[in-house]
Amino acid sequence: MNRFILSCESTVDMPFSVVNSRDIPVLFYSYTAGGKEYEDDMERDPNALAEFYNLLKTEIPSTSQINEHQYIDFFTGLLEKGDILHIVFGSGMTKSVQGAEAAAQKMKEKFPERKIIVIDSLCSSSGYGMLVDAAADMRDEGKSIEEVAEWVDKARHRVHHEFFSTDLKYFRRSGRMSGAAATVAAVLNICPILKLDAAGKIIAYDKVRGKRNAISYILREMAAHAEGGNNYSGKVFICHSNTIDDAMDTKKAIEERFKKIDGEVQIFNIGTIIASHTGPGTVAVFFFGDERE
Repeated sequence: MNRFILSCESTVDMPFSVVNSRDIPVLFYSYTAGGKEYEDDMERDPNALAEFYNLLKTEIPSTSQINEHQYIDFFTGLLEKGDILHIVFGSGMTKSVQGAEAAAQKMKEKFPERKIIVIDSLCSSSGYGMLVDAAADMRDEGKSIEEVAEWVDKARHRVHHEFFSTDLKYFRRSGRMSGAAATVAAVLNICPILKLDAAGKIIAYDKVRGKRNAISYILREMAAHAEGGNNYSGKVFICHSNTIDDAMDTKKAIEERFKKIDGEVQIFNIGTIIASHTGPGTVAVFFFGDERE
């Protein structure tokens, strides 16, 4: 069987061991802190994520997009082996897709006998991972590169990202929320509710008091938008930034309400690149549903 190569980027926010076991090559992002560059670890080093969160206590790391030359190097090695379907970290989060598309065009000229398809996921974090995971399922079922690419192009609009934060200190420090607003929110125990829109950009669309209300709110959104509503039978991914107890509470609530989901709700860590922008205290839920607004 002429199986194509499915590839992605490290911001899928799943452990490298999981992605590697599915035979999905990864292009790694990096972040800079204290004048030193660090590669996104994807939990290859069991101590790296804890060290990163400790770093966040004193400084805000900076991240940068993947450039065209990095994509060229990555694609060249893969095209020597076969055709490529590369799913890119969403353009609502980064403009890396522009470098990927430019590199793919040059690769088509260099490898005219190969196929290379680049798709903007319009997704982020483990929602991006969920899209890649589903594409890998289709690849393993024997679907062609064109069939999988067509499905991804449509399905990317249906991966819902619902999330909340219980720790707003980092939002204040990074300039995403005023100091006064963050202070008031902390005193009143307010959790902003956020999601990704159709363009893959983060929007804040409501706020509630306390994480229990935040979890309840996300469950209502899931019931309203998931395929089949309360009878949703697809997968559910959760990721969190150094707040495993909140993630476990969310998982329990989802499994109690949605009895037909595909297997156990999977929990992942938010990786260093996404967490450089969210800080700790964030919980996100991902599922397939209607098209994002």
